Amino acid sequence: MVEKTLRIAGASGFWGDAARATPQLLKEGNLDFIVYDYLAEITMSIMARARAKNPDHGYALDFVTAAMKPNLKEIARQGVKIVSNAGGVNPQACANALRAVITEMGLDLKVACVLGDDMISQRDQLAAEGYSEMFTGAPFPATDKIASINAYLGAFPVAAALEKGADIVVTGRCVDSAVTLGACIHQFGWGRDDFDKLAMGSLAGHIIECGPQATGGNFTDWEEVEGLETIGYPIAEVRADGSFDCSKPEGTGGLVSRATIAEQMLYEIGDPQAYRLPDVICDFSAVRLQQIEDNLVRVTGATGLPAPDSYKVCTTYADEFRGGTNMTFYGLDADRKAKKLANAIFAASRRTLNQFGMADFSETSVELIGAESQFGSNARVTDCRELVMKIAAKHPDAAGIGIMLKEAVGLGLATPPGLSGFAGARPSPSPVVRLFSFALPKGTAKIQVDIDGVVFDVPDTQGTALDHSALIRPDAPALPVLDTDSTVSVPLIKLAWGRSGDKGDKANVGIIARRSEYLPYIYAALTEQVVADCFAHFLPPEAAGKTAQYVQRYFMPGSDAINYLIQDVLGGGGMASIRNDAQGKGYAQLLLAMPVTVSAAIAQQLK
Repeated sequence: MVEKTLRIAGASGFWGDAARATPQLLKEGNLDFIVYDYLAEITMSIMARARAKNPDHGYALDFVTAAMKPNLKEIARQGVKIVSNAGGVNPQACANALRAVITEMGLDLKVACVLGDDMISQRDQLAAEGYSEMFTGAPFPATDKIASINAYLGAFPVAAALEKGADIVVTGRCVDSAVTLGACIHQFGWGRDDFDKLAMGSLAGHIIECGPQATGGNFTDWEEVEGLETIGYPIAEVRADGSFDCSKPEGTGGLVSRATIAEQMLYEIGDPQAYRLPDVICDFSAVRLQQIEDNLVRVTGATGLPAPDSYKVCTTYADEFRGGTNMTFYGLDADRKAKKLANAIFAASRRTLNQFGMADFSETSVELIGAESQFGSNARVTDCRELVMKIAAKHPDAAGIGIMLKEAVGLGLATPPGLSGFAGARPSPSPVVRLFSFALPKGTAKIQVDIDGVVFDVPDTQGTALDHSALIRPDAPALPVLDTDSTVSVPLIKLAWGRSGDKGDKANVGIIARRSEYLPYIYAALTEQVVADCFAHFLPPEAAGKTAQYVQRYFMPGSDAINYLIQDVLGGGGMASIRNDAQGKGYAQLLLAMPVTVSAAIAQQLK
């Protein structure tokens, strides 16, 4: 008997991903599910503002208009099921919009939506209960500033909707991998105590949730990737035991390799032995990746622990205002000219603020892109002749940001020479949107599924508190004894691949050795202190003298990888940050430029 597998494709990694993914995947055929991930914390606050203006909005409108409507007939013909978190803060409105399109087209498709994640109506009660921020201990934000409150739900409500015959399932805020795991639970009948299988299904979802980031996008060896304009979207073929193969549609651009899959596996996971999801605590430290053939990688080895006893709840709220602009300089000493203008802009702004009796800026930022300001003390540029200056600030009052932006323009004729640029209208102040995360005991949220007007409850498990001290950490790789007279320093990128991203105000940098024999050298070179020094210019002032305390290092022997989690390094992260890279997307590139000492034999091998 041939083992039944489940073929699931990931068609969206963010709100704004390419609309071509759905027809590309349908053309591939032989799919059971197509899943879509649209949500991030900032997306929730944007959708909340949209719902406040129009009660029928608050979801990813283009999921209905661009992904579904042009493709629904083919979806129905092939019998492909759809799962998406496009519901945002208004999944019922999203489901109703889909039902209207389905009726208009004369199709017979059932639409379900998962309810219970949206807790905005309980904000006063939650504030009174005194929840603290789960990472910083900060108090609950003022309720009149809150834009959204959403619990990160899991996969079992999705599975319940599919069990009732839904063809399309729309959720609000669930963890990104839940849209895939829910399909697996439904297909294979996995239970809540099938921890290893749930971990593998979650890993499959994690691999495909960012679309082409698993098929050559954002890849260290970018020159190996052909056809970015036709890049293929990822497909996971999952077996009943949870193991799965990753591929992409035939004839598409991109690349599926052990390296592209490894980079995506490490993307934004934090502690790889305690990757916390609502349905299972995942351990990816022993995961093995095997290149079966071109553009086909087999994934095995994830294990799981019991589900946690709480849901992570993310609250977005407005706090102060921010604004900034980009200005370009070229000519000799472009960096010195830019610094002089930046100093003048802030001096003029502070003089005006003082005249109006207004407070000073709460934070300012000047980054010289082209003068290697992102590299901090590792910058090498000594003769900068061209750059972009990004200047930005935060202020308690929108008018304070308006003053800074006006002064930046007003000094345009007083600047050192070489100022240029292509721009439209003057930028305007915008609210700083901050994230407040807290742990909500399970059993508090009322989770339901609405399938074409029929609503039913989805029972939940209470879960178990995770004891981090009980985790057994793998032994660090031993460094070979080296003759110091025959060692060579090479850039890390010669030895490893890397991928980075954000976890709130934390940066996650994953490093994967290209060959197993390189791993001990990498591990020995990239200590917590070395990594902290690499990013010291991004850390807060209070980190001075104790930067290593801001870095956690995790070893993943199964994939010859090391994952680094760096605290408080993104200037608040997301929309709360005024940094050029507020999500740490390029941080791996900074680390890959670091020198690593290796044996002469390895250096010769690298040529």
